[in-house]
Amino acid sequence: MATVSFDNLPSDARLWVFAAGRPLDAEERGRLLALVDGFLEQWKAHGAPLSAARDWRYDRFLLIGVDQSAADASGCSIDAMVHQLAGLERALGVELLDHGPVLFRRDDRIERLPRPAFNDLARRGDVSSDTIVFDNTVTRVGDVREGRWETRASQSWHARAFNLL
Repeated sequence: MATVSFDNLPSDARLWVFAAGRPLDAEERGRLLALVDGFLEQWKAHGAPLSAARDWRYDRFLLIGVDQSAADASGCSIDAMVHQLAGLERALGVELLDHGPVLFRRDDRIERLPRPAFNDLARRGDVSSDTIVFDNTVTRVGDVREGRWETRASQSWHARAFNLL
């Protein structure tokens, strides 16, 4: 099935967010998106084509969505996606699958820190409940549209995890 526009996915479409370990340059971004597009064009679950889309944001976030009204992404099909992304990690020399680091805005840039380092910033007061964080655990396209992906720390799991209440 041909990919669809990310904007045309329904709000209840399943979502995965992958954050690159660093911003990608134009050549790397082109390679990444070409390979992802090629994968999505042929992505299937139990032989059924998936209606999928991707979006690329801020030179480092890959969002992949699947409209599950026609066919659900299965464990095997999700494993195939992760396998493709693991190959891209090696080819580009950049992390895509590590969900451990915290990504957040500081001034006009996006930073990525291990959780203990972000926790140190929280304890020192260098980040607060008003800090804009990226909640890469969101699971629906609607979460992105409704502002739950890029949000104040007080509105995400970050508040509890890093005592930013």
